[in-house]
Amino acid sequence: MKTQRQIVMGISLDAAGQATIDPSLHDVLFDLALNLESPTDLPVDIEHVVAAIVIAARHSQLSAGHVLTADDAELIEILTPHVKSVFKLYGGRVGRDD
Repeated sequence: MKTQRQIVMGISLDAAGQATIDPSLHDVLFDLALNLESPTDLPVDIEHVVAAIVIAARHSQLSAGHVLTADDAELIEILTPHVKSVFKLYGGRVGRDD
């Protein structure tokens, strides 16, 4: 049985670092990706958003009880540098198929 650690409401990680995303968050994550394209000037997708959320949580910028919303200006401000770092460090490749 895999142990899950909640990152924010609806997103958890197992011991291997695999994210589990509640289906109810898919639209929110998609809209967040669109909202992050302008401040980052990058082609952001859902995987980039999830990676940025995990990084922000590891930096104690988001709590396990944080509820994600697509139009949260403070959240977008927190995630913007993390999305940029994902592109800088990994060339934007964050999924297993990349």
